[in-house]
Amino acid sequence: MKLTDSVLRSFRVAKVFRENSDKINCFDFSPNGETVISSSDDDSIVLYDCQEGKPKRTLYSKKYGVDLIRYTHAANTVVYSSNKIDDTIRYLSLHDNKYIRYFPGHSKRVVALSMSPVDDTFISGSLDKTIRLWDLRSPNCQGPFATFKMQYDRTCEWTGLKFSNDGKLILISTNGSFIRLIDAFKGVVMHTFGGYANSKAVTLEASFTPDSQFIMIEHRLRTRSPSGHGSRAYPLRGMWDLPGSGHEPVSPASAGRLSTTAPPGKPIIKVFNLYL
Repeated sequence: MKLTDSVLRSFRVAKVFRENSDKINCFDFSPNGETVISSSDDDSIVLYDCQEGKPKRTLYSKKYGVDLIRYTHAANTVVYSSNKIDDTIRYLSLHDNKYIRYFPGHSKRVVALSMSPVDDTFISGSLDKTIRLWDLRSPNCQGPFATFKMQYDRTCEWTGLKFSNDGKLILISTNGSFIRLIDAFKGVVMHTFGGYANSKAVTLEASFTPDSQFIMIEHRLRTRSPSGHGSRAYPLRGMWDLPGSGHEPVSPASAGRLSTTAPPGKPIIKVFNLYL
């Protein structure tokens, strides 16, 4: 199926699972697409069967906690960050529930974790203001270009970091009014996508589509009721068409398709096309 604007807008919820007693902080599809794994603030790791549409297995990480869980290229191993004791990243075998390797190095909480789509390396971002490149085969941070120092923005924190499927781009999400696209090899900012009024510092959840042609984003805004009493959270979704060869990116505001309001009770939808 080719991903287009109309196809993406047609997506709907197929099933709801309620296996956790606390917030689900992350989920990830296996490389073959047959399973989904989730991590939660209740210290549980839940494995779901996508074909049967039901939970398959539950593991626990009571001592270290579990956050930002990611499949490696094998369907029976994962990496995840800790939200207890320390900031070490852990490499876990789902087959026997044993750790394969530890990746110490960050001095503050890890807020982003992503596997490379092309090899056994992965990247992590932390509140210690560094991005680190790792190899599953070694506990040490990799190479002379393993740490990218980015310009610090005092108005927000990073909340997510993901590779594009072609391995060329890294997407940095924030709890501010923008997300950033950076070169995966040089660590330089290629483009900043903005257009959000986010005074409440709500986390922006952003991701590449599988063909690396679109960036999708969602967070929740609070909208006043028609009577002026009380408020309610609604999903805010946006989509950017990534620039290809010969195309220059156009800012969402200048593209003339920026919509920031919606009637109470309706989702707010944003779609930005950079091919103008």
